[in-house]
Amino acid sequence: MNIHTLIVLSFIFLSIFTLAYGFGSMGPISGVFGQNDFFCAIDASGKQEVICWGKNATTTSSSVFAIDVPPMAALSGGYGFMCGILVETSYVSCWNSMGYISDLVPQVYQTTSYSHISSGKDHVCGIRGSYYYDIDSGSVDCWDIVQTSSNEFGSKQSALFYNQEISTTLFNKIVSGDGFSCGSIKDGGIKCWGPNASNLNIPNVVDHFLALASGKSSICGVLESSGEIKCWGDSNLVHYSILDPPVGRSFVSLATGAQHFCGIRKDDHGIECWGKVNTSSIPKDSGFLSIASSDSIMCGIREDDLVLDCWFANASLPSEFDPPLQLCSPGLCRPGSCGPGKFAFNASLLHEPDLTNLCVRKDLSICSPCGFNCSNGFFPSSSCTENADRVCTACSLCQNSSCYEVCNLKSHPPHQDHRLHQLRKLMIIIGSSFIGFLLILVFLCILLRFFPTKGRQTKQFASCIGKRKPGEKETDAPDVVPSVVSVAPCPGLAQVFRLSELKDATNGFKEFNELGRGSYGFVYKALLADGRQVAVKRANAATIIHTNSREFEMELEILCSVRHSNVVNLLGYCAEMGERLLVYELMTHGTLHDHLHGGLSPLTWPLRLRIAMQAAKGLEFLHTEFSPPIAHRDVKSSNILLDSDWGARISDFGLLRNEGDVILDMRDDVYNFGIVLLEILSGRKANDRDCTPSSIVEWAVPLIKQGKAAAIIDRFVSLPRVVVPLLKLADMAEVAIRENPCERPAMTEIAMFLEQLVKDGLIL
Repeated sequence: MNIHTLIVLSFIFLSIFTLAYGFGSMGPISGVFGQNDFFCAIDASGKQEVICWGKNATTTSSSVFAIDVPPMAALSGGYGFMCGILVETSYVSCWNSMGYISDLVPQVYQTTSYSHISSGKDHVCGIRGSYYYDIDSGSVDCWDIVQTSSNEFGSKQSALFYNQEISTTLFNKIVSGDGFSCGSIKDGGIKCWGPNASNLNIPNVVDHFLALASGKSSICGVLESSGEIKCWGDSNLVHYSILDPPVGRSFVSLATGAQHFCGIRKDDHGIECWGKVNTSSIPKDSGFLSIASSDSIMCGIREDDLVLDCWFANASLPSEFDPPLQLCSPGLCRPGSCGPGKFAFNASLLHEPDLTNLCVRKDLSICSPCGFNCSNGFFPSSSCTENADRVCTACSLCQNSSCYEVCNLKSHPPHQDHRLHQLRKLMIIIGSSFIGFLLILVFLCILLRFFPTKGRQTKQFASCIGKRKPGEKETDAPDVVPSVVSVAPCPGLAQVFRLSELKDATNGFKEFNELGRGSYGFVYKALLADGRQVAVKRANAATIIHTNSREFEMELEILCSVRHSNVVNLLGYCAEMGERLLVYELMTHGTLHDHLHGGLSPLTWPLRLRIAMQAAKGLEFLHTEFSPPIAHRDVKSSNILLDSDWGARISDFGLLRNEGDVILDMRDDVYNFGIVLLEILSGRKANDRDCTPSSIVEWAVPLIKQGKAAAIIDRFVSLPRVVVPLLKLADMAEVAIRENPCERPAMTEIAMFLEQLVKDGLIL
């Protein structure tokens, strides 16, 4: 299939989505459908203010946008508009992406209080009753939304949705679709009304429903008794899979998109979807307390930190739907106690000292469903109480049989415990004996080293490049460089290798042993005769021609003095037959660039943060521990290598420059390290022709300066449970890449900042 065909199919695919839409239940977060779709959510500041993000009809760019909307108790999105229940009065108000519109509610209903609302394609229905009174049911009013142009709306009393039977029926929750509304009846069952209601084919049911959600021509409900899902709809207009929900699993909430439904599972609060949806895009590592949908975008409020998270139902998330990193209400503020199976959300869990309640009134609380299981990699370490949900703990901390099964760990039968204990004791005894034997051997080797035997052929040099000791005669030097020069275990020495043994170690510098190549030359993986795996850097002809022997010796002197846990350390060299070969420690996990951009294993956020910190400490060492300082001059993600323990090491730093350039070069190192931080945060290349703009700096810096750092965070890696460190990291990156070098921080400052982020341990 060629690219033109893919483009055409993609256009057709997207066109289908623009013609379809779905709707969700009323909640603290809701989505608007249609061409200018967007989301709104109630924040967790205790003021119940509304924030909105997505496509804004007033601008070509899409972002979080401000609409002068009063505080809301609940939200419900329709086609092109959003409605909410006002905090103070329980009146209904509506708005679209252009702003707040007062006449979207007919005058006759503008001073009526409602306890529940639902927005459909072109109508709104509400259940009468004050929202903050503990009233569980009421009669229904409906009105039409009239769209006079692409962005202009009005309203009128509805004749299509007026029904004498409906006006006398008491409902406790309602949803609306295209030409119909349905409600859960107080005494049990579902009743639908409107011109398209009969097409839904809903049988007579007597069940009570915990939640309802409707699509264009379908409706699903969660049974209050079992948590199972029942779906109905017009089989001529919907894909059959939409009406085929999961069987045997319990849910607590529902939302629907263009051609799919999604629900929050009761056990672990994870997301499960059915219909035409790409399940690989659904977050797997976090539970949710509330979710909502637009045409094909799903957004939710995570249970661990109340941070917004969004994903695309069928592909990667468009940048305009990156949600703001703002805490949002996990549920609706209601009077009364929560009852069984629920807990009252405790604001103190958010560690915000000024926040005592998420609701505008102290007598209100948010009742969220209890979980009893956790997402993969975690186990429930405590059960749900009336004021707190169950606590999920990482499986790495599982210590007893209560979590073995959940974490897929093998438990040990009781009768084996004693035998295992005895086996451990035996292993300790054997291990201690073996370590003692090794210590004796090491001691003997040291004695032999300081009291060499007569006729010993190897020499110990005063420096790492093979210079003779003072007073040593010319004839004392061997005619041939020894295979391995014996060296003392101190930082200033390195081994001298023969060319023949490095050829053998690299299989003749064959291409299949090549690890990489750069301006210096080629790097090969090598296996030495003593069993060590190393990396051999072989200078190309251009490097040899432009670097004389004296310069090479000077470079070796400095390389030998560089010894740090976050720098790739030199082990030895070879200068035979005109060759210039440097032998380094082998970094078994490759480069940071390969993991961020080259298809290797994606790095977790804790590991990315630790790598950034260790790389900064390596650069700090070069900048501060030498006189004159060593400037790297080529800081980039491909020059940050990862060792066997995933520790970050700086490699390929330049040396031979005028001392007067060093300070400026150090500021350039800071700038380039800022680019590396942006790569770590976003997963995007420093320069990518497939992106607009291609420069990561031109793309990321404006977003960070506008307070929209969330938009650059890598969405292909599961978001951490606490995102504040990533925002701080983005701010530091922006300072590091400022145009004026004098405004950039020193590497010491960056290293201390990153070390503190790692010590805080907030990213999990």
